[in-house]
Amino acid sequence: MVPSADEQAFPRRFGLWRRVIALALLVAVVGLPVNHLFGYGMLVVAAVIVFVGEVTARGRPWLLAVLIGLAAVVGQAVLSPPRIDEGHNIFLVDGRDNALVTGLPPDVYRLMAAEFDMVYPPERRCAPERSGCWRSSGVPDRPYAFSADGIFSGTDLSRQVDHIGFSDPVWLRLGVTNELRYNWTPPHSDLLRLKRDGRFWMGWKRWQLTMPFFVMYRFPAAYAGSDVCWQGTVLWEERAEQFTRLTNAVWACRTLEAADIGRRIYGVAIKPDSLAMSLEPTVTIHVRHTMVIALLVFAVVSIVGLLVRWRPRRSALPFALIGLSLVMIAIDDMSFIGGLRPLDGGDDGLFYESHARDIVQAVLAGDYRRALMGGEVVFYYGAPGLRYMRALERVLFGDSNLGYLALVLLLPLIVFALYRRFLPGRWALALGLIFVAVPLGAAFGTTFILYAKWAARGFADAAACIFAFAGTLYLVGRRPQGPGSGFAVALGAGLLMALAVFSRPNIAPFVGVMLGGAGLACLARREWVRLAGLCAGFLPVALMPLHNWYFGNVFVLFSANSTHPLVFVMPPRDYLAALIDLVRFDFGSEELARAARQIVRWLSGPSEQPVFVPLHVLAVAVVVRVLLGRAFDPWLRLIAAATLAQHVVSLFYIATPRYHFLSWFFTGLIGAVWLRQEGIAWLRDRFPQSWERARLNPLSREIERNLRRLEFLIGLAEFPPRARPAA
Repeated sequence: MVPSADEQAFPRRFGLWRRVIALALLVAVVGLPVNHLFGYGMLVVAAVIVFVGEVTARGRPWLLAVLIGLAAVVGQAVLSPPRIDEGHNIFLVDGRDNALVTGLPPDVYRLMAAEFDMVYPPERRCAPERSGCWRSSGVPDRPYAFSADGIFSGTDLSRQVDHIGFSDPVWLRLGVTNELRYNWTPPHSDLLRLKRDGRFWMGWKRWQLTMPFFVMYRFPAAYAGSDVCWQGTVLWEERAEQFTRLTNAVWACRTLEAADIGRRIYGVAIKPDSLAMSLEPTVTIHVRHTMVIALLVFAVVSIVGLLVRWRPRRSALPFALIGLSLVMIAIDDMSFIGGLRPLDGGDDGLFYESHARDIVQAVLAGDYRRALMGGEVVFYYGAPGLRYMRALERVLFGDSNLGYLALVLLLPLIVFALYRRFLPGRWALALGLIFVAVPLGAAFGTTFILYAKWAARGFADAAACIFAFAGTLYLVGRRPQGPGSGFAVALGAGLLMALAVFSRPNIAPFVGVMLGGAGLACLARREWVRLAGLCAGFLPVALMPLHNWYFGNVFVLFSANSTHPLVFVMPPRDYLAALIDLVRFDFGSEELARAARQIVRWLSGPSEQPVFVPLHVLAVAVVVRVLLGRAFDPWLRLIAAATLAQHVVSLFYIATPRYHFLSWFFTGLIGAVWLRQEGIAWLRDRFPQSWERARLNPLSREIERNLRRLEFLIGLAEFPPRARPAA
């Protein structure tokens, strides 16, 4: 049979690779690092269109797309105005080997040190021997801090920028604030890292940077005639190494003269919220910026138009879920979308972020051994892989959270696909929208905002769950007939599961049961190619014990804190002691009380409310029912077995809610499938009148009509045929 013209233009084979290459071409046009919201937003929109649509295999559109991409890159290089040199750092006056003392101009250091002493008097400073005091943690080791934004610029300062405009340093994106040397923790330190506004509607300005810092700008000749505006204090270099202090109580500007070109202008922010700066460039610079943006938009639209056959109806749901996700994130913490807040002192997020920055700097210095070691000779903290992922994020996205944000924005799409795998479209649509926009699922850890909140704090739990959800979807297949027997999909499933364990080793029981069950299915069906793909994909998980053996000369499977008493709170021997006390009717024993408290914490779930214990007991019973029920999808039964294995972890390890998002999410999914297949019939048979009243309720009928309309709009169902008028 001769392939149709459509099949020749959009063949299914290698479709994923064509999509990846098209996206890589778009990234090259936008340029690295992708740390500005305009370019990032265009890439998000283009990525949805590329992965929902079909990418052509014809050579002529690809040749034109590549030529347009090259022209856009060259055009941006020619049209873009020269970049402005920026140097920034935290300002401290205490400590030995303080690089600011010798690295900054004498006038600048003297003026900033005098203001520091005024804001933080020496007699009120914390004792340096106190852990968590800013005087005991460390001081700057270079005059201008390293910035991931400057990786590709080659500047001798922190980075190069094409605009200046900030009133809140959270949006200035100072990556240096998240280095371990500044791990100050209250109440041990009089100098604080940040303040948090707990009001839920303050997502736009939830965080206040309280660390003293400075920022310095050096302008090229093209900016002569531009206006530098500020509120607060700047130190303006009038002559070589001679600086004048200029303080504006209200917003005011000064024009850059020809003599100011190449000289330094320091913005001083010793006191929190005391500095705001912006640049009003000349008309010529404005025009060049506008031309660059226009060229960028033209190139992205042209490349997508040439390569992709767009399907608007199929794109509606991804765009809607991503849009709702961004709204929910903005309500909770807007800084996760384009800003960079200082992470909490003492948090794991600060640890991973600091080591990620160190990994990048080690690679740039050619010290690959230090980069691979990742800050620990033996992994101790519970997320070994996150530091390496965040290091890659620094390369691709600079000093921003936009890489982790992209992963979080994928979560609703993956969750919807999991629901759609086991439930009808209307059910999946309703549950997907509830997951993103309605916090009803908090009792089961199935509310999007919980994952976004912990991702914004720099923890690995959200990333691990996203990898595990995606790996499960690839493992069981997106359609009811199950997964295919090919190598590539199995390889992807195994790799995603390896990334999940690398991110959070505590989910290893779930991953082990899922991969073990899938492997046994391959053996039973003699699917040797699929089995080889699963093994090859999961093989990188061996890098964790290999790292610990090579750098630490000990065999530790995942991380060394797995047996720490603060984490491994209820070993099996304690349960045995509790059981013995129960048999002896010793109801007052400490072991029995600890066992009861641990079980209640587990069954309280992510809500941490004991009132939900009965609901969760029923939910776990439903998981057991699905596992034992032959009427259910075999792959769902495998998920049920893996979920129960993951629940067992909660009996022994600390029941922190974020540790167990995965087990409670799949408990909720399994419960929804059981409700549709058995639960509704059971309720209808036992409570027919109540069920009928609920079904005929106007609100229920309105919700059903709206869901039906949405099904048609997004392509989950076909439009019903119009009735023909009677003859």
